[in-house]
Amino acid sequence: MTLPLRDQVTRAYRKRLLFSSHALEQMNLSERMITTGDVRDIIEKGQIIEEYADDPRGHSCLVYGKTKEGRVLHVVCSPKSDHLVVVTAYTPSLIEWERDFRTRKREGRSR
Repeated sequence: MTLPLRDQVTRAYRKRLLFSSHALEQMNLSERMITTGDVRDIIEKGQIIEEYADDPRGHSCLVYGKTKEGRVLHVVCSPKSDHLVVVTAYTPSLIEWERDFRTRKREGRSR
């Protein structure tokens, strides 16, 4: 029996959290400045809003959440058997996302 994805993320996170080099580069951009604590907040309390079952890096998902300070962030992560990989983290933009930052805008739709 396969666990629901949220449970897989939580289980992997409790074992070990690893950040990809891409994630660290993106988190440290001057316009982002996302801390590892911010990412932990999102993983612990966030909501999975997209699932990427066919990701070449392995099954992954997009987690929406707010930091303790109320900042909205998205974290892409991939649960493995013994750890959770943070693929990237970013502040979502209204160019790509609806105002709820949970719904991706469709192409060809007026803004």
